[in-house]
Parts: sequence; C-alpha cells; structure tokens
Amino acid sequence: MEKAQEIISLLDRSHSVFHVVKNMKERLQKKGFKELKESEPFALEKGGKYFVDRNGSSILAFAVPSKPKLGFRIVATHNDSPTFVLKPNPILNQAGVSKLSVEPYGGAIYYSWLDRPLSLAGRVYSKKGDEVVCTLVDIEEDLLVIPSLAIHQNREMNKGVELNAAIDMVPLWNEGAVEEDFKAYLSDKAKIPGEILSFDLSLYVRSKATLTGKGGSMVLSPRLDDLSSAYASLLAVEDFNKEEGLIPVFLSLDNEEVGSLTAQGACSDFLHRTLGRILASLGYNEEEKGIALSRSFLLSVDNGHANHPNHPEKADASTKVGLNQGIVLKWNAEQRYTTSGRSASFIKALCLQKGLAFQEFTNRSDLRGGSTLGNLSNGQVSLLSADIGMPMLAMHSAVELCGKKDMEDMVVLLSSFYEDGSELPL
Repeated sequence: MEKAQEIISLLDRSHSVFHVVKNMKERLQKKGFKELKESEPFALEKGGKYFVDRNGSSILAFAVPSKPKLGFRIVATHNDSPTFVLKPNPILNQAGVSKLSVEPYGGAIYYSWLDRPLSLAGRVYSKKGDEVVCTLVDIEEDLLVIPSLAIHQNREMNKGVELNAAIDMVPLWNEGAVEEDFKAYLSDKAKIPGEILSFDLSLYVRSKATLTGKGGSMVLSPRLDDLSSAYASLLAVEDFNKEEGLIPVFLSLDNEEVGSLTAQGACSDFLHRTLGRILASLGYNEEEKGIALSRSFLLSVDNGHANHPNHPEKADASTKVGLNQGIVLKWNAEQRYTTSGRSASFIKALCLQKGLAFQEFTNRSDLRGGSTLGNLSNGQVSLLSADIGMPMLAMHSAVELCGKKDMEDMVVLLSSFYEDGSELPL
C-alpha cells in the first residue's frame, strides 16, 4: 500500500486524540517498539526501539542505533484539531428538543460544521468496584447535527453571518423534549463498566477521508491539520533500521490548537525530560548531554497555507505555494516559525539530495499568521530548528484539502531526515 493510502486509512480511525495515540502505539508495537512508562526507570539497549506516552494523548517514539552517535534528529507534530468539547452536564432541553452543550476547542471555521452528520469520541472514566477504569469511546453512527438557520429567516445570510458559539453551534440530539440521562445513554451505548465519573468527549465530523480532483491527486479529509504530518512522521520513524547514526525521535503532542500550555503540550517538559532520560539510560554524562543537544535538529512539521485560487490577494506577493508542488518551508520574522537561513539550508540540501521539490511560505506582511510547535518546544529545550509542512487549503475547516503527492514526499523527506547523520551547518 502506498504511504498516502496508509495515512488515509489511519485518518478514518482518528476521531479523538486518544484514538490517534492508540493507533500509533499499535503500529509501533507491530514494528518492534517497546512501551516505556514515565513512572518507571528507563532500561534502554543499543539496537532497541521504544515509545512512551503522556496522558494518553501525546506520544514520543525513538530508536537507538547499535552504534549511536551523540545527538538527535527530532520531528515534532501535533495530533489535536479544532472541534467542540462536550461539557460535564451537557443536556439542554430547549424549544421542544434535546441538545448537547459544547464549547469550542481551537479556532474552528464554525460554518463548516453546520448541517453535517456528527458524532462523539474520546474517553470515559468510570468506577468499577474499587477501581477507576478508562474506556476509549467512539459512537460510530450519525448521532448529532448542528442545523443552520434558513435563509428565509435571515435574508442577509450570504452577505456574511457571525456565528455565536453559545447559540448557533449547539448540536441537536433528540427531537423530543423529554428528560434525558446522558450518562445512562453513554453507559449503555459504549458498554462502560461501572458508574461513570467523568469524560473527555468531543465532536467529530463523520466524513471519510477521500481522494478528489483529476486522477485523485488531492486528499479531502477532516483533521488533516496536523494528522497528515503526524502520521507521515510515524511512518518514517517506524521503519528506521540504521545500525549507526543519530537517535531518531518522533513526537506527536496534544493541545497545540489551544496554545500548548498543558502537561502534554509543546510547552511542557515532555520532550526535554525524555531526551535527558534517554541519554542517562545510555550512560552519557551531563557534559555529553549538552554536546548531544548542540548536535541535534528539531523539525517542526505542521501543515502550511497554499495560495487560495479564489483569493490570490490573501497571499504575500512573493509567495507562490501550490498543492502537489513540494514541501513548504515556513518563515516568519517574529519567529512564530523557527526557520532561519541556517536551518533552511540543511532542509533544502536534504530535499535536493532526494530530488524533492520545496516551496517557501511567508504571511502577507499585514496579516498575522498562526504559530506552531517549534518555537514553543524551544522554550523547554533549545535546538536548531525549522518549520515545514504540507501545503493545504481550508485549514481549520471541518474538512480540509491537501495534495496526495505532497503526502508521499513528506514521508520520503522525514525518512531521510531521521537517517541523516551529517554535521549541522555553522
């Protein structure tokens, strides 16, 4: 199976961050990676492959060559996407219907969620005897819908409408105004053992990932930002088999869409602490740890913007980025992206070596862009870094669009990055 098809298959089984990490762990285990626990000592062996998760929503995997060189090749991605999170007591009986109260997570394009089949996924905690049990839940049916207001009731609809999260984005669950017990429904539907204590559940769009465009050249799917990059990185690291070289590290973090200021986000100590534990377990001293970080490179991989064909005025005059035209290096003078002349030269040389096209993106100078993982991770562990991504359209829509060839090229580039053992540019 070609790599893009593998990623598409994974996208269709990734309805919450917890399911993403579950998918990743299962693939890694099949490839011979062993699970480590943060709460237990690391006992690493040369030639071994390992992974560790935090909170069930962030994961770090790495391989130790039989003859390791001092340093890391790190790829950082994120696995969360804009959505709507279910509140602890979600039932609303209003206007003759039962609705579920939700609040926004991240910067979703609200109107793209209207009039689509939706459902719920995440995790549920319950008390069974003296034990607290965690159950992953995915209600795999068309369960909810957020209906839009008819144009007859707002004739200005097509002139632009501001949607209110507390009014317009509340999903309809049941057309009857009967008293509902959501926990009872959830317990029965998801076969939850014991009494439900709490849950982390969010909405997801029921659309499947699909190929579109002439010849199936583009991928149309929910959660492409940033699962397409996260899974491309996973596919690259899971096949690492060099006997000698730097230690490849794959990192997929939660909570990027809400600022990363969590125990499992890019601003946490997850990466820094784990790198230190890897080096300590392999017998390196404090001096050697400092040397290892100075020889390391962090590649922040998060999708970037292609020039919109219907809105060319939104792109910078110097930027021409298209789907299937190459991986994007992302630049920003205020360092929202960490790409510099030094780090870009390294990535461009790698692309040229592998015959891969690349493009360069900057925001229009009067438009503020988003930030991502690179500069946030560097607040915890400072490394030479660059920000790259697959170009895409409709970022933060309920369904997004990217190029199939770019997806394939990303796996090739990241595989080469993990395997590269060359000196960093001065």
